[in-house]
Amino acid sequence: MKKYENTGSKDTRSGFGAGLTELGQKNENVVALCADLIGSLKMDDFKKNHPERFFQIGIAEANMIGIAAGLTIGGKIPFTGTFANFSTGRVYDQIRQSVAYSDKNVKICASHAGLTLGEDGATHQILEDVGLMKMLPGMTVINTCDYNQTKAATIAIADHHGPVYLRFGRPVVPNFTPADQPFEIGKAVVLNEGSDVTLIATGHLVWEALLAAEALEKDGISAEVINIHTIKPLDDAAILASIAKTGCVVTAEEHNILGGLGESVSRLLATQHPAPQEFVAVNDTFGESGTPEQLMEKYGLNAAAIENAAKKVLTRKR
Repeated sequence: MKKYENTGSKDTRSGFGAGLTELGQKNENVVALCADLIGSLKMDDFKKNHPERFFQIGIAEANMIGIAAGLTIGGKIPFTGTFANFSTGRVYDQIRQSVAYSDKNVKICASHAGLTLGEDGATHQILEDVGLMKMLPGMTVINTCDYNQTKAATIAIADHHGPVYLRFGRPVVPNFTPADQPFEIGKAVVLNEGSDVTLIATGHLVWEALLAAEALEKDGISAEVINIHTIKPLDDAAILASIAKTGCVVTAEEHNILGGLGESVSRLLATQHPAPQEFVAVNDTFGESGTPEQLMEKYGLNAAAIENAAKKVLTRKR
């Protein structure tokens, strides 16, 4: 299998900040709005370089979404920034009515998603956001895996017309995708070709899937690893082609088992190519306070869990 190397661990939110900074320099229609979390969202450079295009809304997230929707009418491309919990759950009504239903070109950029928010605890560790966003007609849902991919995705969504939910995180994680790799919305990336089992992962679980594939290889199991950075629209063709070859699949995500990537894959398989599937996700529960490493271990979101799920699904295939 191809070996991917960690070229230097970074937080994915910094990838968003770097992408936004670059966008500010090359696209004068890009504007940024923040709900009192400039440092946390790494929006400092954009504010410094383009103060006339930066709007500090304060702790008024619903108002931020409404302003962003209004700015699109004048041809602006607004990027909103706050924690994932506040970007979705707190303002779902405004997103549904003013952005999705109205088909406004708003980019909802959300940091501190999932369990890896860490010590802030269950109230801030939203695990339902992907489900909330993917159910909205016309909403594109993206969940990036490292710094490089987050930067590339941030730049790419500015050229996509329509509402986008871009999900990234707080912790420092391995940076392993090529810095010059183009980001194509809705196009899966096959990181490793295999013949026995398909591992489909998104976000922070992509690196863990690669580690699991290495461990499985030592046991003589050939695992295909697919990075699904775009959960909606899903790359049906890539998933079906892989599972037609391997005959079984494990999905892995830092999200509730209900409503996330795994259910999207299940829907696809149920309608077009039934096959055994195992899920690595949070099992319909809230999180708790702890370090990201402690939480990912306790809730079974790591390479070992993916490896075990792969071995389990292989027994079902046989």
